[in-house]
Amino acid sequence: MFETMAVEIEQLLGRLTGINDKMAEYANSAGVPSLNAALMHTLQRHRDILQDYTHEFHKTKTNFLAIRERENLLGSVRKDIESYKSGSGVNNRRTELFLKEHEHLRNSDRLIEETISIAMATKENMTSQRGMLKSLQSKMNTFANRFPAVNNLIQRINLRKRRDSLILGGVIGICTILLLLYAFH
Repeated sequence: MFETMAVEIEQLLGRLTGINDKMAEYANSAGVPSLNAALMHTLQRHRDILQDYTHEFHKTKTNFLAIRERENLLGSVRKDIESYKSGSGVNNRRTELFLKEHEHLRNSDRLIEETISIAMATKENMTSQRGMLKSLQSKMNTFANRFPAVNNLIQRINLRKRRDSLILGGVIGICTILLLLYAFH
């Protein structure tokens, strides 16, 4: 359809060129000088219009051909993409496996990032707790140094705790030795 319209427009432009040529012949053959300037102006105006029409036609034709060529190329690319997507060959299976593996790797990476962030938060909490315990210990030492009676009481409690631990350890050791002697005789 485009080709027939282009041929028809070219024929019309050819007829318009013929008419302009006939007008030029008439203007050159006219014998009246006062009409000659007006005819020459009209003839020049018609030639400019013809030139504009011809230029616009060629520009439009070139644009249309470029668009049609582009559509043909895009159409063939789309066909290739559709045939690739619809094909059930080994390449599609391999591609699916690669995509699944890629997704697994991304999920693993995300989980590792979450674990690292949890570990960093835990480290920060432990550091703040250590600071609090150090400040508590320094306050207890300051308190014990200010009040020697409390310090003396704490030392006695620690001494009794050690003594009780030694007695309990000795009793457990003696019981174990007696139990072993009884078991082997």
